[in-house]
Formats: sequence, C-alpha cells, structure tokens
Amino acid sequence: MTDTVTTKTDGRTAAKRGSGHVVADSTGSTELTGGRTTIADVVVSKIAGIATREIEGVHALGGGAARAVGMLRDRIPGSRTNLSQGVSVEVGEKQAAVDIELVAEYGVSIADLAVAIRGNVISAVERMTGLEVTEVNIAVSDVHLEGDDEDDDTDEAPAERRVH
Repeated sequence: MTDTVTTKTDGRTAAKRGSGHVVADSTGSTELTGGRTTIADVVVSKIAGIATREIEGVHALGGGAARAVGMLRDRIPGSRTNLSQGVSVEVGEKQAAVDIELVAEYGVSIADLAVAIRGNVISAVERMTGLEVTEVNIAVSDVHLEGDDEDDDTDEAPAERRVH
C-alpha cells in the first residue's frame, strides 16, 4: 500500500492508507474519520530515548543493571543498541508520560540538563506522535567521571589501603 498526502486549503494535511483516513493539523491534534491510529509504547520510548541522547551532558541511559546488560548486548555481533534503554512510558489515547533514568557527565549542571532533556523529549514526542506529553520525570542515577570506564587499560599500581 502507498500513502497519499494532500494539503487542503485550510492548512490541514490528510494522509490516506487503505480505508483509514487521518487528518492532522499543525498543532499535532488528529481528527479520525474511517479509522483509528494507535501508537505503541515502544515507539514513544524510542523517540524519548533518542531525544535524550541528543542532549550534551548525558553519558548513558539506564541504571547500573540495564547498562551492564546493554554492554553485553553490544558485544554480540549483529546486535543493535536498545534505544529505549532507561526509558519507560505510559501511553494513553491522547497523552503520554515519560520516565527517564540516566547517568550525567561530571561537571554538567543537573538542573539545566533536566530542563534541556524535558524540552527536547516533549518537543520530539509531541511533534512525531501528536500525543500531549503530561510529564517527563528524570532520575539521575550516577555521574560519569572521565576515565571511569571499565574498558580503560591502566597499568597503575593499586592504591594503598587506608583502612585496615
């Protein structure tokens, strides 16, 4: 099947596929005639995950266990990065709520980081899905220090124990 897109004189765009007909205006609201559009949670989760990763100061998404599983998965040939790692969503018919768990880069203002993430996630989800984002909750579970990666190969001697 192919999509047909037509711009109407009132500024709205109609897209037809088969018997379904969806009319969307520039605000993202949809008027359904002859069909229904559903958006899976995983779609909103991926959009939110990508939008979060676009913000400078985000080191990784997810808590410790999720990141460990993600690192294992990344080592498997042919596997893909889980774009929704660290993101959970609740999607209703017209609204969505997003929860994000992340690791921030050291030195970044976490308050400014949260504001930037919220703005980018809300903009991306609302623009791409037409859903109203009611909230974006952000949990910063760790701060990444440069040189703190497990992959670093250092030949330094272990530090002497200060407590016995």
